[in-house]
Order: sequence, then C-alpha cells, then structure tokens
Amino acid sequence: MPSDWHSKSLGDLLALQRGFDLPSQDRRSGPIPIMGSAGITGFHDKATTKGPGVVIGRSGVGSMGVTSFIDRDFWALNTTLFVTDFKGNDARFIYYLLSSINFRHLDSGSAQASLNRNLVYPVRVVVPPTLDEQKRIAGFLATVESRIDLLRQTNATLESIAQALFKSWFIDFDPVRAKAEGREPLGLDAATAALFPAEFEESALGVIPKGWRAGSIAELSTLNSASWTARRAPEQVAYVDLAGVKANCFDPPQRLAFADAPSRARRELRSGDTLVGTVRPGNRSFGYVAEAEPGLTGSTGFAVLSPVAATSAAFVYLAATRDENIERLAALADGGAYPAVRPELVHATACVLPLQNVLGVFHAVASPLLASIAANTQRARVLVETRDTLLPRLISGKLRLPEAQALMESTP
Repeated sequence: MPSDWHSKSLGDLLALQRGFDLPSQDRRSGPIPIMGSAGITGFHDKATTKGPGVVIGRSGVGSMGVTSFIDRDFWALNTTLFVTDFKGNDARFIYYLLSSINFRHLDSGSAQASLNRNLVYPVRVVVPPTLDEQKRIAGFLATVESRIDLLRQTNATLESIAQALFKSWFIDFDPVRAKAEGREPLGLDAATAALFPAEFEESALGVIPKGWRAGSIAELSTLNSASWTARRAPEQVAYVDLAGVKANCFDPPQRLAFADAPSRARRELRSGDTLVGTVRPGNRSFGYVAEAEPGLTGSTGFAVLSPVAATSAAFVYLAATRDENIERLAALADGGAYPAVRPELVHATACVLPLQNVLGVFHAVASPLLASIAANTQRARVLVETRDTLLPRLISGKLRLPEAQALMESTP
C-alpha cells in the first residue's frame, strides 16, 4: 500500500440497501432505468433512488457481485444492493473500486447465489488520501470506457449503414425505381447506375428488377463446408462459442488445445464466412468473419455460410442477418428448452439474386464497412483488456495515475 493511502473497510466508505420488488405487471412506460443484478433491465415511470448510483448484483447465476454505474435516477430491483450513502466519496470511484472486488467468495450459501451486505461491509480496501485523487482516477477510467463505447457506437452506425444500403439495393430496389421513373439514382455514379435495369418483372418473390432472379443464399454460399477432424485439426484453436457473438460483436476467442476444446468446437472458420446461431436464433448470435486468424473455430451451434465467390461475402452476410430473417428463424425454432432451427433453413433464406457485376460493386462498397467493424472490435477488445489489467492496480495504488496514463497512451 502506498504510504499516503489509507486502509479502510467498505463499511467505512458506503452504505448499502436491498432493492425493491417491481413485478412486470406493475411496470409503467417511462424514462427511469430499472437496475437489475447485471445492469438495466427495462424502464419505469418512477425512481427509488437519486443518481448517480452504484448497484451490485445481489443474486442470480453469473450476476451476483456484478457492479453497475448509473448516472441518473433509477429504480433498484430487489435482486440488487445499491449504495444509499457514499459517505463523502466519489460515486464513480466507488463504482470502480467495487468492480475490482470479486464478491463470489461472499456467497451467503443459500440455494441460489446471494450476497449479504453485512458480509460486504468488513471487506478491507485501500483508498487515496483525497477526494480529488479519487476523482482523477475515476475520470481516467471513465475516459477509457468512453473510448470503448465510442468504438461500439461507431460499429452500430456502420452496421446500420451496410444494412440500409442492402435494403435500398436489394429489397426496395431504389436505383431501379429511380431509373424506371426517369430519375437519376441517388448516391450512385454513372458507371454504377448503369448496372441497374430500368424495368421490373414478376417472380416467385414478387416484382423484382428485370434480369435478376428469385433464389436463395444457398446459390451464393456453401453450408458448414469445413470442419476439423482429429486427423487434420490444429494443435491450438481460437474458439468462438455461441454466447461469444452478439449482433456481429465478437468476444475474444478462447484459445485452447484442440484436445481440450469442447466437442462442439469443430467448425473451421475462414475470411468472409457468415455465422448464424441456430440455437435460440432470436438471441441474434450472428457475425461476419472479416479476417480469420489461424485456427479460428466456431461452435457447431452456428450455421456457417462460406461464399462461393469473394464478391458474394457481404451480400450473404447482410441477407442472412436482416432483422426480418432473424425473426423468421426465431419463429421457426422448436425443441422445448433449447429451441433451434436446422442449419439448412438458414442456408435456404430466400433472396433476390442480382447480376454478378452488381454483386461485385456492392461488395466493393459494403466490404470496407464490415472490415472497419472488425477492426474497431479488435481496438475495443485491446482497450477492454488494458482497462481490466490497469483497474485493480490503479484502484489499489499499486500503479500511479501518470504511469497508467502513459500505458494507455501507448495502446493503439
């Protein structure tokens, strides 16, 4: 402990209270966040607590001890403990301090994991000597989180742009409609506009651009084309589980010896592949592999769509993961506790098939957007790993703020 820091119990720094019941039938539409054991779970028209606030998950598998910060008034559910008094300490600093503590060992021992505030209070921590130092440390960590959030927001925007472009070209047929009405297609140069017809014709999917075909993404991709076997598997795999992908946001892959990997770690993934989760497809466990590292491996819970031509990759991903298609798969899922669809249903997703030159131009526009999403995901991952490494050392005084700032500045 640094000589100028102080050892205190959590009970010296804050007071906690259990949250309040709010059955779903009693919730009313409003702007007030409802804080559950793992963060915001909904909204209500009434608050129990003034913000800013700090909430600790009191119960729940995997969420007991999870700490959340909320910068506005909120309703704290009974599955939480929330801070009622910061006793003169900075609220955000207290959030980071509590985030650095593993509360799992304080499980009260009931049938369901549960955290008792009387077991929290005696936990010893070290804190800076002044409120200003607390604020400086919390401000630095908040800046890092802002960088992470900005990358994630940027990715959401890029994803929306790619989906909007796909919808404009291949669902609404905006360039074709413009030409049919004697207008110049918006946002297209003359060479690209010339690739689109100026007429429509009937098809099995309704009215489509003349010369295009009604078909499915099965004509542009292969399904689960490459799987590891004991004979040809790599020694090490970078494993992507179903829970590790959410709406094209990938968690860091698990790096395992193939011999130690779960039996579902079998799908060999390649650049340009689209992953669509077949178990509970409504959970939106889908993503695009912009650039596959050696040994990248997906769960057999994914339908893996590999483009037959590189220029089809962006089209296949955006066609397979449209909201309407994910909703279709969710409605078709069956199987009781683990509702699922067959991978063939994903592969058979109906779509309009444009001419190859249109696919090529679309890929040239959409592929850089998807590559930027992957690059931003990697940057965010590095920042998260750096933050998680720095936080416990910084919050305990083992690493001083100027050193942490220098380390973060060197992070790409």
